[in-house]
Amino acid sequence: MQSTSSEQALKHFQQALLRNPKDLEAQVNCGNLCVELHRYEDAAGYFRRLSRVLKTNLDVRNALCYALQELGNESHTQGRYTIAETCFQEALLHQPANAAYLYNLGNAQRELGKAKEAAIQFQKTIQLSPDDADAYNNLGNVQRELGQLDLAIASYQKALDLNPKLYHAKMHLVHQKQHICDWQGLEADITEIREWVKNAPQAQISPFAFLAMPSTTAEEQKLCANNWVNNRYAALIKQAEALNFKYDLSRKNQKIRIGYLSADFRLHPLAFLVSELIELHDRSQFEIIAFSYGVNDQSSARTRLEKAFDQFHDIRQLSEIDAAKKIHASNIDILVDLTGFTQTSRTGIAALRPAPININWLGFPGTMGGLHDGKQPLFDYILSDAFISPPETASHYAEQLALLPQCYQPNDRKRPVGETPTRETCQLPADSFVFCCFNQTFKITPDVFAVWMRLLKATPNSVLWLLECNRWAKQNLIREATTQGIEADRLIFAPRVTIANHLARHAHADLFLDTQPYNAHTTCSDALWMGVPVLTCIGDTFAARVAGSLLNEAGLTEMITYALQDYENKALYFSKNPDELSALKQKLHVEKTNSALFDTTCFAQSLEATYQTIWQRYHNKNKSEIKN
Repeated sequence: MQSTSSEQALKHFQQALLRNPKDLEAQVNCGNLCVELHRYEDAAGYFRRLSRVLKTNLDVRNALCYALQELGNESHTQGRYTIAETCFQEALLHQPANAAYLYNLGNAQRELGKAKEAAIQFQKTIQLSPDDADAYNNLGNVQRELGQLDLAIASYQKALDLNPKLYHAKMHLVHQKQHICDWQGLEADITEIREWVKNAPQAQISPFAFLAMPSTTAEEQKLCANNWVNNRYAALIKQAEALNFKYDLSRKNQKIRIGYLSADFRLHPLAFLVSELIELHDRSQFEIIAFSYGVNDQSSARTRLEKAFDQFHDIRQLSEIDAAKKIHASNIDILVDLTGFTQTSRTGIAALRPAPININWLGFPGTMGGLHDGKQPLFDYILSDAFISPPETASHYAEQLALLPQCYQPNDRKRPVGETPTRETCQLPADSFVFCCFNQTFKITPDVFAVWMRLLKATPNSVLWLLECNRWAKQNLIREATTQGIEADRLIFAPRVTIANHLARHAHADLFLDTQPYNAHTTCSDALWMGVPVLTCIGDTFAARVAGSLLNEAGLTEMITYALQDYENKALYFSKNPDELSALKQKLHVEKTNSALFDTTCFAQSLEATYQTIWQRYHNKNKSEIKN
């Protein structure tokens, strides 16, 4: 009733303005009524015009700033961050020392990929509000994205000093310490976070960081994902009910339309897995459509993917709602999220249900949970395989298991490979046995590293070849090695290079040592493709079983171990028996072209059969419900 009377009053004052555009009182009333009706863009327009006339009127400026703030906050919610940035920048022209505006401007700029600018806003916020824990946390986030991991860790620690219950700051702190291989207090920190997952469901515990933490169980990872969905996606799921997208089931003998949703259609490990698969999809049965919300890096990988899809839509500038509407308008039957709960996630688009079926695949190695203890899953299915997700583990997933007959991970046989560098170029000794691990450093745990150090001790003429992810990890790993009696020069760090050159240098590795509990995934496929045997130790979670699945598919089951002691014994055995290792390498080289692991054509056919089964099941179920 109040809304109706306010609408009528607004029309009255708008008519007054038509008669007398210079009626300042009518403009004030129009602005105030627009605020009352949550029409903040219109309100800002009225107050903006008033401020040009009443240049020193503080009330008018405050009213304008309030309207801009509410419009900016509304744009944050809707994903229209460019509007939010403009609003807070304009508000700051009038109130340059407003910490809340600076903080919100920083948030908008971070979402727009302007990390350096966002850092400046958060630093200004802290100058004005030195006790603002959230500002320190968000400063840490952008410092992390800028690669300033030492500064990020210090910012997270300051946030926690100010507010020990800022759960997500603790999560960020521990995960970044894992990235730099600072393991001091790690076990106690993880124990505390596990308790929060169980007993503080309101805590913002990132599912991706949580599954990378040693000792977390599959049940806990599901609970963490459920909590995340309830905290982050409940409102969007409710909004999906209001949008009430309708799906056309009357189409007969038409192709199934598959929509792939991702931030990583670019020079990224995902592209090295799916590109050939996209090219091989059967166009007589399927239409394959991309919805990309990541940066266009102008790379050849991006160009190849744009050509591979039947349609390629860049939805980066669209809000969640507008992106969902675009997907729905494209009549997508099955929407496959290839990014999941990783850093650039926009899973909120899938939460709005623009397609009849949601599938979680490849980007996030675990369940993505759901509302009400997972009883209302965010995704209908998770694509996996029977090695990673045996049927008896179904309770670990909110989604239904859709198990592929082979390893769940596809491969691109056309991945580029550069010229093989010399050992000297790679800084490797001429005649040493080379243990290697090219996994990211956050996957390296103290227990696994201790095994590696014992292997170096037991194999005097050997080195450990690692990926140089960041300078702090390098320093900490060298320090830890020397503490355990290993000379610093026996750890060789491979700098970041192009994927082609990275693959080429695998020629100098003798044995790839996997990490636990977060295995090598794409890095395992890379090593096997290049003929390097991989030794893994599997666990009970999704992320801890991927390398085992890859090795199983490659016919190298002897390289799968189930306990660290067996892993260590087997690594030592191969280092002492190079002929057997050479035989494995030869097997990989000979069988690469016909290995089941690298048979992308067969993989595409199996995946398509799975899509058809899922679609037919949905179609039959809904036809039955319509009849009843």
